[in-house]
Amino acid sequence: MDKARNEMLTRVGRGTPMGDLLRRYWHPIGGASELADNPIKAVRLMGEDLVLYQDLSGQYGLLGRHCPHRRADLSYGFVEKAGIRCNYHGWLMDERGGCVEQPFEDTFNPASPLRKKCTSPAYPVREMAGLLWAYMGPEPAPELPVWEPFTWSNGFKEIVACEVPCNWFQCQENSIDPVHFEWMHDNWSLRQRGETGPYAARHLRLGFDEFEYGFQYRRIREGATEQDPLWTVGRVTLWPNGFFLGSHFEWRIPIDDENTLNICWFFTRVPKESEPYVQNRVPTWYGPIKDTNGRWISSHIINQDVIAWVGQGTIADRSQELLGSSDRGIAMIRNRFFQDMDAVAQGRDPKGIVRDPEKAKLVKLPIATPKTFTESLPREQWQKDPYFGRRAQRFPWQAGQPSEVWNEFANAMGIDPGGRDPSELRVY
Repeated sequence: MDKARNEMLTRVGRGTPMGDLLRRYWHPIGGASELADNPIKAVRLMGEDLVLYQDLSGQYGLLGRHCPHRRADLSYGFVEKAGIRCNYHGWLMDERGGCVEQPFEDTFNPASPLRKKCTSPAYPVREMAGLLWAYMGPEPAPELPVWEPFTWSNGFKEIVACEVPCNWFQCQENSIDPVHFEWMHDNWSLRQRGETGPYAARHLRLGFDEFEYGFQYRRIREGATEQDPLWTVGRVTLWPNGFFLGSHFEWRIPIDDENTLNICWFFTRVPKESEPYVQNRVPTWYGPIKDTNGRWISSHIINQDVIAWVGQGTIADRSQELLGSSDRGIAMIRNRFFQDMDAVAQGRDPKGIVRDPEKAKLVKLPIATPKTFTESLPREQWQKDPYFGRRAQRFPWQAGQPSEVWNEFANAMGIDPGGRDPSELRVY
């Protein structure tokens, strides 16, 4: 790939081909629970410095970070019944980016046209599944699709995020690279445990297919048959910057050209004895990616992915690559992105945009093992289940996880939280 095309894939500022494309979609930008203690948060998205807030009436807003009056930092402002007020001179901005109060000006010169000139960049924000979603593109905005797993009941949900110091696209390409599971996760984890073998089952066949909301990759490993759900159904590279594995979603949202917000949404079905289970709040926490010595944490699966992403450089130079047969899916999504950038330039919708409100109410995705997440299991079977058993065993050892999240999870699953050392890291 030449450098010019690599620039097209990686640059996300307003007015760039990829930046204009990504702005056609709703993106998760954090968890609603993040604003519970402090209703204002400074954020940076696609190269824009912004402030996210929830006012006293419950309305969310996403505005330019600097007050249009004297450029004070609105992340140090305070919320009102409707809007966010600058702490410097008290100008009050609403969620549409308009100025609704200018205290001194309103008293001294109420007929002044200054208020009409006072505007801020403003983007709509919606809450769904405990996530806050933002749309930064032109109107009319598409529908925000309700992915089917968001409607599942009787499950513990959590949002885990981290900020990764590299370009978003090398993170997303990882979502259609099945062979890395064999080596980066299975075999590397084995070596980290001090074992030298036997290595994990090898990949024998790969398949890549496009569908309305992304791509599916399918695989057969040693010992599997063509009836294996990872071959018949596979996993989903969710368009344009997501990944869906059945148990959880991952999204890679550009902070700017050189940094990425990685957001994961997890669902764990509770045992039958814990039903009905209603979760009143979806916790959000940020996982560390470096240890106290400044080394990348390598003992957790997602952290292992991070090492692969940042190891390619801040912005990967794809002109230096040597693609092989296992990289066919990567070539497919690159081609599709170029097609979508052309579509946007011509005024057409790109892939996966939902305009029909009825269709957006429930959007199904291919799930290799749907019954795992939608059917009850008695606790004894739940603990022996390959997925849930591992989930319960490893959950408390996620690096950086707040103790209250583990306690809430244990309570939901009906298991003894016991004691734990939060500094201990295990392969996750």
